[in-house]
Amino acid sequence: MAQRKSSREKAVPPPILLTGLGVQYDLRLSKKRKLRDTVLRDGRHSQTGKFWALRDVDFRVEAGESVAVIGPNGAGKSTMLQVLAGILEPTTGKAEVRGKIATLLQLGAGFDPELNARENTLLVGEFLGVPHKEMVRRVPAILEFAGLGEFADAEVRTYSSGMRARLGFSVATSVEPDVLLLDEVLSTGDAAFIEKSRGRITELMKRARAIVFVTHDQEEAMSMSDRIAIMLDGHIEQLGDPETVYEHPSSAFVAGFIGRNNFWQGLATEHGIRADDGTEFVASRPEEDVPNGQPALSAVRPECINLSAERPADSNNVTAGVVAGVSHFGDVLQYVVTVKDRDLLVLTPRAHAGRFQQGDNVFCHWSDDDVYLFSARQADIVMTDGDEEIHDN
Repeated sequence: MAQRKSSREKAVPPPILLTGLGVQYDLRLSKKRKLRDTVLRDGRHSQTGKFWALRDVDFRVEAGESVAVIGPNGAGKSTMLQVLAGILEPTTGKAEVRGKIATLLQLGAGFDPELNARENTLLVGEFLGVPHKEMVRRVPAILEFAGLGEFADAEVRTYSSGMRARLGFSVATSVEPDVLLLDEVLSTGDAAFIEKSRGRITELMKRARAIVFVTHDQEEAMSMSDRIAIMLDGHIEQLGDPETVYEHPSSAFVAGFIGRNNFWQGLATEHGIRADDGTEFVASRPEEDVPNGQPALSAVRPECINLSAERPADSNNVTAGVVAGVSHFGDVLQYVVTVKDRDLLVLTPRAHAGRFQQGDNVFCHWSDDDVYLFSARQADIVMTDGDEEIHDN
């Protein structure tokens, strides 16, 4: 009997389930659009002028889970939230969202600019299906949490974007939804309100609510979520708990997006890669199995690189350079080391640093365990002159 009960519990569907989801737009708008799409064709544009904002997305969120969604601009993050909110219909696949949904996808979404905060709170309560008397009872706590003070009686059109966001967040999270969808709301407001908002999300998680939030703040994503979904070009590149995603990135893109890795390009060898600049890499735990002689990428995190004045005995995983710059960040020293025709970023605890100065000759070296090895399929993404695009999430 107990066994049958356990089976039924396992069969309970999750609050959020996306299966083979795809969202396609028709971009056949103008000659200018057609020319741009021809030049910038990225695989999501079809020859008929259609664009896949999302494609083949499988995504599941269990009750009590908080999932952070991060990725570059245009990756499909907000589109996925709009599907979950029921604003967009999928072109292919299936989207299942169960229970009461509260959304905050835009600053002040659903507010009437001619009404004040109290009136708008009651209005949004109607949209969310909360009984009027119950919403009236909640209004004082909602306004207090939003911290609007005397502006609570002013028309919302007079509010700053931060005030609208605070009110929207306070209303959306006051109804104790089964599913809460947030898009960049914790990036608006002062530090005190952001901290208070994090506390409220934590409370919702404890009450077995499913939360999906898009954020630009990777530290926020790592600290506030049970899992992280990293998106790229309309699909989920990797989905997992924060520690696994950070320590074991599934692709070169994820490694660069999360870990600020230093990358080298070259050819795979039996034990690692031989970089184009001559550096020999040995990787004890390659992330991808790349056949010998095939194009490959290696990556090493800045905090995993050691600096020394003397060359290490091992000829692998070492390269020589010159210190081009030194910056101080609290207890960490950041070195920029020029190696041949590129710069490496090195982070060293101040207490353990050898205190090298600009112009010093140094050797950069790292262990086999600290080398990531990937195929070169994403070389055009990670091997850029700057990090603007890859870190613009």
